[in-house]
Amino acid sequence: MAKIDLVFRRIDERTADVSLELAKRHLRPDNIHILDDVRPFTACVEEMLKIEHDCDYVVYLDADCLILEDMRAFIEECDAAYVDAYVTDRFRGRIHCGVHITRIDLVRAMARVTPPEDDLKYALRPESRLRNLAMKPLRLSKQFRNFDILHDYFQAYRHVFQKYALRELRSRTKVQFKRLSSAMSRWPAAEETDLDCQVAMAAVEYARRHVPKGASAQETHDFIAALPEHADRGLAEMGLVEKGAFTLTDLESWLEKNDHRQVYGAAADRPKVFGLGLSRTGTRSLTHALQMLGWDCSHYPIDEDTYTELANGQYDLTLLKYHDGLTDITCAPYYQQFDKQYPGSKFVLTVRDKEAWQRSCRNHWFNRPAFGHAEDPDQETHFLMRQLLRAAVYGCYTYVPERFSWVYDRHVAEVMDYFKDRPEALLVIDVCAGDGFEKLAPFMGVPVPAEPFPHKGAVLSQRVDAARARADDDADSGDDEDVDTNPDTVAAE
Repeated sequence: MAKIDLVFRRIDERTADVSLELAKRHLRPDNIHILDDVRPFTACVEEMLKIEHDCDYVVYLDADCLILEDMRAFIEECDAAYVDAYVTDRFRGRIHCGVHITRIDLVRAMARVTPPEDDLKYALRPESRLRNLAMKPLRLSKQFRNFDILHDYFQAYRHVFQKYALRELRSRTKVQFKRLSSAMSRWPAAEETDLDCQVAMAAVEYARRHVPKGASAQETHDFIAALPEHADRGLAEMGLVEKGAFTLTDLESWLEKNDHRQVYGAAADRPKVFGLGLSRTGTRSLTHALQMLGWDCSHYPIDEDTYTELANGQYDLTLLKYHDGLTDITCAPYYQQFDKQYPGSKFVLTVRDKEAWQRSCRNHWFNRPAFGHAEDPDQETHFLMRQLLRAAVYGCYTYVPERFSWVYDRHVAEVMDYFKDRPEALLVIDVCAGDGFEKLAPFMGVPVPAEPFPHKGAVLSQRVDAARARADDDADSGDDEDVDTNPDTVAAE
């Protein structure tokens, strides 16, 4: 049985007591460590990484999260290095934040990382920055999981103000700005009667006035460190009286009146979903989009069970007992078998301009050999999966332009022919050209979310190919995964 430690991080959240009570109920941790009012967050991260754990997993939980379902069973079965939880956010809909399930070897690796100096990414997201720096040399990747968790509901006005002043600072890239703007576009309709939205809007404007674009990492850090004082000033300007205490009874009364899971809640008869696109066609973007719609999907799994089952022609995958679907080339050779194994499933074929796709494949496959020395069993499994799927999908172990061109045309034609009599089972989208939730959400039978489609570096400009050709290949993910890049520098998948 796995041992689980809870690190509970609270400042002055109105939901702190209720959050901790729900965490005890639904995580049943073996040990609880409370970080109380440690500010700014860089200091909190430093303190949490000093904790000496004797466990298998650490769950880092922010006190603005209310866990409403049992998570212990999932963690008991988990073997991922890191799982980010999708939650239902008060202001932004379905996002991943606030609850982080981290394997103990990664926690210790994070503790060994020296915090970078004068680093804006570290100032804005210290925990995420250290985790990414720790994961990269270990060749680890993160997973995502949907849980019934409320985030930023019922918070005090001062907490909302601090949160959204910080949110504005974190939204100064093209992608993050678009996400914040999309969320804010829904607020005005409710603003007159929704004081939380009024406070959030005021906080965004306050941060824009007091921290100009181009501010240094130190200036940004100083503003963040003084957020409580800024919140007091901002709320005084608005003339608001703070909310009262929040109790478990208040939550239970709210839950009786509000069906918060009607869109994203898990349904027993929900279909499996398979992403049939080849590498570099937007498969990572599709995976994240499906997560946002409520489908827990695995993108290019490289675990030993999945490799062994596929290599032996077994399509009742162990992985699909715990996930709602698969994406990337893990599906491409086997989609007809998955269709029979999981009747009623949905299939999404991601396509892309073929010339741009081939350039992206050439860059992506550079310095990614199919064979090599494995330093540990996990790396050996990764090589074996890479060999299996390259042979099954492309019929070669290296990038061969003529072969790839032929495979792309054949794959698209065969998928279209296979589903020609069942158009309701197949969706074809060009993520790289801008297709998104307006097609995917209706196909999956759910409303279009407020958040924009997560184009994980999707190609919206042809300048990507030249930029990627010049860039060093420093990807931190698996063989056929789409690689996140800086959206302000290179917009590519």
